[in-house]
Amino acid sequence: MVLDSVDCSVPVGERLGIVGENGSGKSTLLRLLAGAERPDRGEVVLHTEGGVGYLAQEESLPPHLTVQQVVDRALAELRALERDLRRLEARMTGGDATAETLTLYADALTAFELRGGYDADARVERSLHGLGLPGLPRERTVGGLSGGEAVRLRLAVLLAAAPEVLLLDEPTNHLDGAALTWLEDHLRARRGITVAVSHDRAFLERVATSLLEVDGDLHRTVRYGNGYTGYLAERAAERRRRAEAYTAWRAETARLRETTAVTARRVAPGRAMKDGNKMAYDRAAGRVQQSLASRVRNAEERLARLLARPVPAPADPLRFTAVPRTATATAAATAGPETPAEPAGSGDARRVPLAAAGIAVVGRLAPVDVTVPAGGRLLVTGPNGAGKSTLLHVLAGALAPDLGQVIQHGRTGLLAQHTDAGTGRGTLLAAYAEGRPGTPEEHAEQLLSLGLFARDRLSAPVGSLSVGQRQRLALARLVTEPTDVLLLDEPTNHLSPALAEELEEALARFAGAVVVVSHDRRLCARWPGDRLALRAPAPTAARACP
Repeated sequence: MVLDSVDCSVPVGERLGIVGENGSGKSTLLRLLAGAERPDRGEVVLHTEGGVGYLAQEESLPPHLTVQQVVDRALAELRALERDLRRLEARMTGGDATAETLTLYADALTAFELRGGYDADARVERSLHGLGLPGLPRERTVGGLSGGEAVRLRLAVLLAAAPEVLLLDEPTNHLDGAALTWLEDHLRARRGITVAVSHDRAFLERVATSLLEVDGDLHRTVRYGNGYTGYLAERAAERRRRAEAYTAWRAETARLRETTAVTARRVAPGRAMKDGNKMAYDRAAGRVQQSLASRVRNAEERLARLLARPVPAPADPLRFTAVPRTATATAAATAGPETPAEPAGSGDARRVPLAAAGIAVVGRLAPVDVTVPAGGRLLVTGPNGAGKSTLLHVLAGALAPDLGQVIQHGRTGLLAQHTDAGTGRGTLLAAYAEGRPGTPEEHAEQLLSLGLFARDRLSAPVGSLSVGQRQRLALARLVTEPTDVLLLDEPTNHLSPALAEELEEALARFAGAVVVVSHDRRLCARWPGDRLALRAPAPTAARACP
């Protein structure tokens, strides 16, 4: 099951962003809307006269096609409309000016103008230029383009075709800053309907007028209005509502427990018998006890109903619960003269928990120096192939450098870009608890407190987890381990936007050092610390390495 009982509609003029973690079903939903896949039940209804354009994430163009053939294929409907116009014009010039011919010509002309047919070739040039492919030779074959160039070509010709309904799956992939700005401006200005699957929070903030979040655990969708800002505000409001509901449930169950336990002791003492009429006195006492028993019974019934349907405790925002050892040592050093003496070198450990001098990996990472002080923040950027992931693996001790040396004082925790799902024989809870002391009940309580998984998911086989769920599992283990330096490789890639926001806030509160590799524009724009820009290793430098 990927999607279940999903209802949504997209009115004219809306720019809908589809969000969720990797593997939740976003691309499946877009394929259903595009008609590229049929649902097992339910239906997709499309009302459009201006055509549908669909950019698939994994589609590849035939390598033998030239750039001009790709353009012609994308504009095939407009070319066909133009041929119809020329044919009808020839008929009318030849004397066939009947009402039927005139009507056909008017309809074809209207459709051609609505699709911007006269401006189509100019739009191709503008799109190619805006997406970073100016002057692309039309005779060049697709097989001679890089992967990024081929993706940008597909997007450019799709935008030039100007369909009324535009369906885009991760359109910001392979675009640089200038191309991203051009695309966002173009989508904001276009008419019709735009539906875009995206993990790019900056893109969603600028483009989307509403968001549809796909829940990969429940296989359902939730709609949010007022763009990305409204999405974050409604998520925060929902968290507050859950906290208020849980507080009210606890207060009511406590009140009912008190009623059932102590009401009898509060009401049982009766008034003294004053007139010597024992029979009347006993009758009054019986009525009191009967009323008391009824009140206790009603309270017990209401309590039983509440306990049968408990309100779950809301998860706290994501946080790193384990205290880094460098932070502990620093606190101990400032505690006073009675603090035990630290071992030699501990001051250096507190000052620089991780440093690297001249480290390099042949063909993958050019020589680089890195120094991360205690509590420091370092953002690593650079083009694909510059060795960013390689650098993190070397700093973590998972890969030996060909040159240079890494010095660690303290424990490093690595969140890799691609996590291993395991063999699938164990459960999610067992994978979380692997190598940790404690009982399964304690591990379950700790994992559930993070709010990353619902209780019914703990028994799911690890092999059945989606990419996003595996990333949540790796994140859960990382945030509960005592770590001095966090090494995070594209940490927001596979997460929902809301969880990505929580992760940023958790990193801001983390007492240890943080090294992050990221292309996330929102994260990079708000980065509070140092930056390191890597360049791809030169071939000559790679040959010079032993």
